[in-house]
Amino acid sequence: MTTNRTFTMLKPDAVDKGYIGAILKKINAAGFKIVAMKMTRLTRAGAEEFYKIHKERPFFGELVDYMTCGPIVAAILEKDNAVEDFRVLIGATDPAEAAEGTIRKLYAESIGNNAIHGSDSNENSEIESAFHFSGREVFSGNFF
Repeated sequence: MTTNRTFTMLKPDAVDKGYIGAILKKINAAGFKIVAMKMTRLTRAGAEEFYKIHKERPFFGELVDYMTCGPIVAAILEKDNAVEDFRVLIGATDPAEAAEGTIRKLYAESIGNNAIHGSDSNENSEIESAFHFSGREVFSGNFF
């Protein structure tokens, strides 16, 4: 199944290290159009809600702490086959296993501080986009 939109989030480590511009440049160079973007900071409740799928995992508390330690950049990207193509662009969760030239290989420092999030399915892309942006505006094509 293909989609034209996916969600991404530049995580606190990437923002803190000043990688926003370089990562966005790489995203644009790969043919993605940014259709919505904002810098924000997740609250503890917001991070717990966004990552609730991991609530029972032992790393959940650390994940929430990490995602609330600084600002993030949330964005909705558009391109044919967006979800799958973006997952290839960002690379494996563990930067040591990520392919050369991927965002995580270039900008992540560890599995925990892996610089960027990318939706793993079309369904999650819609859910995650709506979490950060008004679903009516974003999905009607009338964001701007």
